Amino acid sequence: MNKMIISLRGLMLLLTLTLLLAFPTYAGALAPSARLPTVPTGLEEEGVYLVINKTSNRLTVFVNGRPMYYFAVATGRTKALTPTGQFNIVTKIVKPWYVRKQVPGGHPRNPLGSRWMGLNVPGTGGYTYGIHGTNRPYSIGSSASSGCIRMHNRDIEWLYRHIPLGTVVIIRE
Repeated sequence: MNKMIISLRGLMLLLTLTLLLAFPTYAGALAPSARLPTVPTGLEEEGVYLVINKTSNRLTVFVNGRPMYYFAVATGRTKALTPTGQFNIVTKIVKPWYVRKQVPGGHPRNPLGSRWMGLNVPGTGGYTYGIHGTNRPYSIGSSASSGCIRMHNRDIEWLYRHIPLGTVVIIRE
């Protein structure tokens, strides 16, 4: 009986180590405090929120406190370019214009891609920092933007359809 208990413990340890090696960001293998970011009361049980990790260039969609969907993203060329903190999605635009260079929405030269989801970073009104598509898909997974969060167009289109205005977005190092 003791050998069987030791064998089960050993098997569980081996399984945990295998998961950690195969999937370094596997949420189930981390301590609960390391898994979930600090979120507003209630969201961990009921609600949807996004967490953007600038170090791993990953956006995670949490549903009822559990990570459900993962997307590779591009964040700021330097860590300071993409703001950290808790924000909300306050604007949603299909085929956004790139005002800085007067590139119309939907144009192949438009760096904002097919969708824009603006964040309420103080002093910006939801039109300076956002989650958007790109015309440079090769940049996804790296630190390449001027501060926004870039996604593949197919991914931002999915996010746009499923994530409502007001959704909490947590950006962390």
